[in-house]
Amino acid sequence: MASSAKSSAKSSEAIVLAEVPSFRDAIVKRSLKDVIADRIAGLIASGIVQVGDALPSERELASSLNVSRETMRGAIQILAARGILEISHGARTRVVRADVGPVTIGVGPARAINAYDIDSVHAARLLIEREVAADAARRIDDATLAMLEGLLAVQKEAFNDPVGFLICDREFHVTIYRASGNALLADFAADLYSYMMEYRRLAVARPEAIATSYADHAAIVAALRAHDPDAAVAAFAVHTDRIYQTTQTVMGFEKK
Repeated sequence: MASSAKSSAKSSEAIVLAEVPSFRDAIVKRSLKDVIADRIAGLIASGIVQVGDALPSERELASSLNVSRETMRGAIQILAARGILEISHGARTRVVRADVGPVTIGVGPARAINAYDIDSVHAARLLIEREVAADAARRIDDATLAMLEGLLAVQKEAFNDPVGFLICDREFHVTIYRASGNALLADFAADLYSYMMEYRRLAVARPEAIATSYADHAAIVAALRAHDPDAAVAAFAVHTDRIYQTTQTVMGFEKK
């Protein structure tokens, strides 16, 4: 009986840990293309990418998510087989279904953060990103800096592609969050990033919005490259305040 109880307890523990993003991939053997398929599904669940949107090219997506084109092709085929994406020869792949099943963004279900008001989310984001940015500036390595430089290059090519920019934008932010070395804070920050994404899409589509965000990102990378915590915190605060203001503007305009 004792042996059976221990076995049951271990089984329950495995189930709980498997539901936590940090442990899931360590417990369940999954291919990289499955992981990337889940990340694309997460972009759809969070509202960054919506039904009817054309995805960036295979090459651009692979660059944004830092994987090979072969892996990206496999991930797209997985989602196409599930009826989420539609692949057309001679045209860009499109999102045709929003129901991707239960998806966790950071520490909570997709869009759960939308239950909070914008002022609370902004205050929380400033607080958490202050710690994350400072720690990232102290700890960031050359490989991660190279990834951020690559993401900046992709963003520079996406000035006329709001969806492509937002995909790369999320990867840019999450890469910095993870560079802090604190997985829990990184996941909280990822949740806050996904707040009211339908309004962020409208804000990013406005003239000069992408160019302004790109300039903010370049300033953040410069501070991280210098390993200057104060400069990184200041650059992040400028960027986060701008996101707050533009989101407020779009939300107010839409409610009129």
